[in-house]
Amino acid sequence: MESILIIDDEDDIRDILSYNLQKEGFKVFQAATGKEGIEMAIAQQPDLVLLDVMMPEMDGIEVCQNLRENPRTKEIRICFLTARNEDYSQIAGLDAGADDYVAKPVKPKVLASRIKAILRRKNSGDQAYESKPKSDLIIDREKYIVLKKGEPIHLPRKEFELLALLASKPGKVYERDIILETIWGSGIVVGDRTIDVHIRKLREKIGDKYIKTVKGVGYKFREKE
Repeated sequence: MESILIIDDEDDIRDILSYNLQKEGFKVFQAATGKEGIEMAIAQQPDLVLLDVMMPEMDGIEVCQNLRENPRTKEIRICFLTARNEDYSQIAGLDAGADDYVAKPVKPKVLASRIKAILRRKNSGDQAYESKPKSDLIIDREKYIVLKKGEPIHLPRKEFELLALLASKPGKVYERDIILETIWGSGIVVGDRTIDVHIRKLREKIGDKYIKTVKGVGYKFREKE
C-alpha cells in the first residue's frame, strides 16, 4: 500500500484530504507543522508528501528544501498545495525540488489522479538513461538534469518528464492518451496540441533524431544513429 504524508496547518483540510485519499486506497499520515512533517517523513518514509505552501514558522518551500537535502528523504515525491490566487510560476516550489502542485480548493478525484500520475512517473522513470555506452545524451531522472555532450540543457519540468518517460523504454511507442495521463494526469484538461508543442520544443533543444513520431499513434524514443 502506497503511503502519503499530508503537511498542512489547517486541521479540517488535513482531515478531508486524509479521508478521501484513504478511500482511494492510500495509507495516510498527518502533520500540522513543517517541523513535525520533516520528522514524520524521516520516520515513516512515505511515497509522497502533500505539502501546503503557506504555513507559519516554517513554510512549505523550506520544508521541501529540508526534505531534499536529507539523504533519508531526498527521493520522496513532493506535491505542493497552493492557494488559487498564488502564481505558482513566481514561487520557488519547483526550484526547491517539488514534483508537482495542486491548487486549492482541492477536488478529491483530481488530487487522487494527480498523485497517482506522480507515483507512476516515479516508478517508470527514476533511472538515468544513456542512449549508448558513450552517449552524447544523458537523462538523469534522479538529479533532474539532461546533458548533451557534457553540456547541461535546461528543460521546464513537463518537458523533462515527457523526455524521461519516452527515454525510459527506447523503442516503445507511447500513445498520446498514455502520455497525457502519465504527464498531466486525467484531472487536467489539455489537448493533443499540448503534446505536439512540448515535443517540438524538445527537438529544438536536444535535436531531431531522438524522438520519432508514429503517425496516428504517438511518439517513441530512438537512439541516435
